[in-house]
Amino acid sequence: MPIEYLKKADMTSETGAADVEDSVRAILDEIEAGGDAAALKYAKQFDKYDGNVVLTPDEIAAAADKVPQKLKDDIRFAHDNVRRFAEMQKSTILDKEIEVRPGLIAGQKSIPCQAAGCYAPGGRYSHVASAMMTVTTAKVAGCGHIAACSPPRPDIGVNPAIIYTADLCGADAILALGGVQGIAAMAFGLFGLPKADILVGPGNQFVAEAKRILYGRVGIDMFAGPTDSLIIADGSADPHIVAWDLVGQAEHGYNSPVWLVTDDRALAENVIALVPDLIATLPDTNAQNATAAWRDYAEVILCGDREEMAATADRYAPEHLTVQARDLDWWLGRLQCYGSLFLGEETTVAFGDKASGPNHVLPTSGAAKYSGGLSVHKFMKIVTWQRSTREGARPIAEATARISRLEGMEGHARTADIRLEKYFPEQDFDLSAAE
Repeated sequence: MPIEYLKKADMTSETGAADVEDSVRAILDEIEAGGDAAALKYAKQFDKYDGNVVLTPDEIAAAADKVPQKLKDDIRFAHDNVRRFAEMQKSTILDKEIEVRPGLIAGQKSIPCQAAGCYAPGGRYSHVASAMMTVTTAKVAGCGHIAACSPPRPDIGVNPAIIYTADLCGADAILALGGVQGIAAMAFGLFGLPKADILVGPGNQFVAEAKRILYGRVGIDMFAGPTDSLIIADGSADPHIVAWDLVGQAEHGYNSPVWLVTDDRALAENVIALVPDLIATLPDTNAQNATAAWRDYAEVILCGDREEMAATADRYAPEHLTVQARDLDWWLGRLQCYGSLFLGEETTVAFGDKASGPNHVLPTSGAAKYSGGLSVHKFMKIVTWQRSTREGARPIAEATARISRLEGMEGHARTADIRLEKYFPEQDFDLSAAE
């Protein structure tokens, strides 16, 4: 049967998106030219903050004193999970070599970036977990210097829990700086920082645009849009849990899509009926976000069978993909396009967002078709090397000379010729272009 939309979105994540490129580019240009003073100007304008930008050890210690011990214990628990998962990932990157041909040895090795810049949002929500996910992963990867940056509240500063988390996870510098000016400070090496080789972490559309513009000069984790989540559920799922999982992700923002894909009409109709009442129980701001996201961006899709459900999920390629259905191993083997997968009722996106270990910086807007989330691999370069004996170089040089002449690249060919002449002066080689 063809899929049926029991609820269809009126908008997409791109609908009504502000054109911020020109303004962000102008701010970046001004800060690059004006340095620290220009960044401080924008901090005062946008953050409404004129306190110390690079936090001192005393300020970091004072922030830690403000964090309740129970919250410190929770942060340490989550940090340990994130660190252990990142260490597992790093163990999969091996320095290897192979004798490609007799006498010709080639290999790969991994080298961490020297400097990483990690952004942790602190506006509508203070993302302690984002500081944890980015700084911890950069630290495990072995980055030489890690800067953490988060927007301060007017006359208050950065949330103490973010400061505590960034310090715990290994940040070498913590900046009270938000938005484009924070990204610029890390990218351009302001306030005594080294210039970042890579910028990571979620943020609003201005932060995302700044990273997009700077990409190429620096590496970035990904081009990020509004967070999105999809739930696959069959008749065995608990509609109350499904509904809450949709609501929990819709509260991210007014344009955060959530989708339900199911083969059970009764479940779908039950969830549709439950969601508005659940949203109404949230605090005001959260409820406003979730109401708009559910009204304008949410979809409920009825499919004929599980293969059709899986194909639909792959087509959406969600950032977060939850399966609350029978035979979880089948789904794990079949599904192909997602940022992170949550199998079974016993796990949920919020677990991954906060504490379970796998990174929560994930591809959005369908990018999961070709990209995964943030990992130690993003902070590491996989480089190659080669060496050869003279005998090993001989067939490589012959092939290189002929291929180069076929391509019209005579200079390339002669770098091969000269080695053959030196190493095998008594030999006569046919190095003309292959016909």
